[in-house]
Amino acid sequence: MTQLALFDLDHTLLPCDNDYEWGQFLARIGVVDSEYYARQNERFYQDYKDGKLDIHEFLRFALKPLSEHSRAQLKEWHGQFMEEVINSHLRQKALDLLKQHQDAGDLCCVVTATNSFVTRPIVERFGIKHLIATEPATHGDDPSASYTGEVLGIPNFREGKIQNLHSWLSKQHLSLPNLPRSYFYSDSMNDLPLLEQVSHPIATNPDDRLRNEAQKRNWPILELFA
Repeated sequence: MTQLALFDLDHTLLPCDNDYEWGQFLARIGVVDSEYYARQNERFYQDYKDGKLDIHEFLRFALKPLSEHSRAQLKEWHGQFMEEVINSHLRQKALDLLKQHQDAGDLCCVVTATNSFVTRPIVERFGIKHLIATEPATHGDDPSASYTGEVLGIPNFREGKIQNLHSWLSKQHLSLPNLPRSYFYSDSMNDLPLLEQVSHPIATNPDDRLRNEAQKRNWPILELFA
């Protein structure tokens, strides 16, 4: 029977926060006001680490630049972002972990709060087909339609990850309780709700709060970037 392997992205498969790095990249190339954007980016990133992020406020901030430029221009910038930032953050241990699950025939999926525009090319670079992410809304269904700056559906954050996972699984004609094994690798205490749902939660490069929780619950702790 199908086994499920879920992976957070930032600080789990990547030793960085790709949403934060994307914001820094936009500031560096002059797409956004560098001083303001860098300051806000730092604030939201700290709120995330502290477990008090207002996801709706953050998404209004993070998706605004997508709404101000064409899809073609955004794609060009993202290609530059991949070459200048993301490629240097790919780590063999993370690739080996993925290959272990892929070779076992497990259904592999990245489940991330970051929007799918930023994350899909990264997930594809890892060789993963499936992605559950926060979805930015567009003006119409055409692939070239511009972004509105709003969110489509439920933000893929905390309990939202559970809701979106169940919806995705139903489309695969699967359900979490009926899977023989389900793994979730994450670094963040923000992912505790989903870690509690799977049969095999694995604290991966965990933050201090998740490390303490994993130790209390006797969950495995995996260090990919040590």
